[in-house]
Amino acid sequence: MTNSFLSKHIGTIAVGSGLIAASIYVLMVNVTLAHIEAVSGQIPFDMRPSGYGPIEAEALLDALGVDGRGYYLSHQIALDTIYPAMLALTMVAAICWLGRYTPNRKLFRFCVAFSAVGALFDYIENLGIVAMIWSWPEVSVPLVYAASSATIIKSVSTTLAVMLVLLMGLNWVRLSKADLHP
Repeated sequence: MTNSFLSKHIGTIAVGSGLIAASIYVLMVNVTLAHIEAVSGQIPFDMRPSGYGPIEAEALLDALGVDGRGYYLSHQIALDTIYPAMLALTMVAAICWLGRYTPNRKLFRFCVAFSAVGALFDYIENLGIVAMIWSWPEVSVPLVYAASSATIIKSVSTTLAVMLVLLMGLNWVRLSKADLHP
């Protein structure tokens, strides 16, 4: 793809990947994560932005049982393999599109970095969850803390990226209104 193609179609890429990411997110929250919570009576790892410790991890994994742990792997992790990439693509495309109207290149770079870090640590979180499920009932404490740390970093980075995109969007709206009413 050439830069002119991307420049012309970046908004379409942002909307298209955003619709895919939003659809997957709604499916995860309303189906897979809801099922995991219903089966276990516990909040899934993915939905604990402040992390968890070994006692909470053991309680969730135990409460899930064999079928619930299998469901986590086959349904939730499967969807969460696509979601981080789609969210990052959405964020970066939106940032590139809105970044054309933002004179602050540092804000642009931070936004891209937070999006990439959020996706990277979402994948690390997923690997940690898979490793905990596979090693059950012998889950190591360092593994739990590593997966929990990835969850926290993912949550913080993604939140910052979303906030920065929203700020860039508000800046674009402000500049658009200023252009209409000189």
